Amino acid sequence: MAAQLAAAGVPVQYEAVTFKYTKPSRPSRYTPDFILPNGIVIETKGRFLTADRQKHKWLKDQHPHLDVRFVFSRSTTRLSKTSKTTYAHWCEQYGFTWADKLVPTKWIAEPVSKDKLQAIKDASK
Repeated sequence: MAAQLAAAGVPVQYEAVTFKYTKPSRPSRYTPDFILPNGIVIETKGRFLTADRQKHKWLKDQHPHLDVRFVFSRSTTRLSKTSKTTYAHWCEQYGFTWADKLVPTKWIAEPVSKDKLQAIKDASK
């Protein structure tokens, strides 16, 4: 294509300009795996795919008062074969609490939080 344009006397600039645009928003839904009576939202994960990670970042941005925590079957799993980042490191990077295999008893024992319960109510409208 560049050769054709140059032969026709057209000045050629390949990918010389970048245009900004916003991807249109698409309403989506998230159904958590478990909600503890104290207001902690539990998401259990074996595989933690890119789409899951993006969803949880959006959810956190749009509902910052939700207390979503992850329980991984293996938190030391890397995001991909080429990544050094593990599931646990990703959670720490983006401010999510996490555990391995079981819900920690200290999470279960946390007192009821009216703020967390209200955040669940507000986010589910």
